[in-house]
Amino acid sequence: MADLLNGIARVDPTERRTAWRRGVLRLAATKPGTAFHRTVLARIDAQLMRLTRGRVTAALGAAPQLVLVTKGAKSGARREVPLSYFTDGDDVILVASSYGRSKHPSWYHNLVAHPECELLGSGVSGRGGRFVARVTEGADRDRLYAMAEGYYSGYSTYAANTDGVRTIPVVRLTPA
Repeated sequence: MADLLNGIARVDPTERRTAWRRGVLRLAATKPGTAFHRTVLARIDAQLMRLTRGRVTAALGAAPQLVLVTKGAKSGARREVPLSYFTDGDDVILVASSYGRSKHPSWYHNLVAHPECELLGSGVSGRGGRFVARVTEGADRDRLYAMAEGYYSGYSTYAANTDGVRTIPVVRLTPA
């Protein structure tokens, strides 16, 4: 199917979104919205997606969601984390923003240590596939980050928060 990439729905970050999606993303980009998502919604999203077979996510349909399955960088234990994403060509793109905090998210460290991973479309086993991660650099990273900022304005705030502290990584996942 042309609209699937190894079982993951293709997402064009430049496509115009509905008023509903723009409103939810605008709210999520506020300081209270970001805090609520980080402390409440992100913690329940993977379970919510699994229980509803992907019909309901904490993003309320405003941003595409998947579940990244990795091995723990140190423990080697299975780790699952729901994330927003978009696609670029035949790759899935993830932004390791960690809500603009000073440290990279754990999932990023897991992918650097163990690049082989699985993506579950809508968080459901059987919807998705195996991928290999690589951290983008230079012009490719900058182009992808600019696309992400155009899709969700919160990334601009996150970049400002981390300026001089860390560069927010952009990870390209290629089907295995």
